[in-house]
Amino acid sequence: MTALEFTYNIGKVSKSLKPFAIKLTRDVEDANDLLQDTLMKAFTNREKYTEGTNLKAWLYTIMKNTFITNYQRMVRKNTFIDTSDNLHYINSLDSCTENQALISFTLRDIDTAVAQLDEAYRTPFLMHFRGFKYHEISEKLSIPIGTVKNRIHIARKELKDKLYMYAYSN
Repeated sequence: MTALEFTYNIGKVSKSLKPFAIKLTRDVEDANDLLQDTLMKAFTNREKYTEGTNLKAWLYTIMKNTFITNYQRMVRKNTFIDTSDNLHYINSLDSCTENQALISFTLRDIDTAVAQLDEAYRTPFLMHFRGFKYHEISEKLSIPIGTVKNRIHIARKELKDKLYMYAYSN
């Protein structure tokens, strides 16, 4: 495979890597950096790729390993070792607490948006969210399965519109 063909194939697959990068880093800017590092490593090591194998899986593996390496490097850099007799880790993650305010605001917004849904959409959506299958919802609410699917679809669409501020930018 030529470098041009390899680059073209990576370009087709790279869009599916961004959600994985966001999931790993939980930050859009860090995800962009991780994606760039991954693509750079893939291109510089293209001779290690075996043609005919799953390119997407190969790139996912590179991304995961790059993330782990960067994370370990960051942890080592941010850990100070006390050389006294007690030998405590000063910046140990055991003593950290996470600020839950953002999560609290997000959950409140989601609950509000769900509560604002019309009852006809909210009930099937919440049942599906709680794990009920389409046919179970259909039986319990005595409505056709197609109606169940349609109402859940509409509920998701309305929630997406109401909660647009939490969407990741592509």
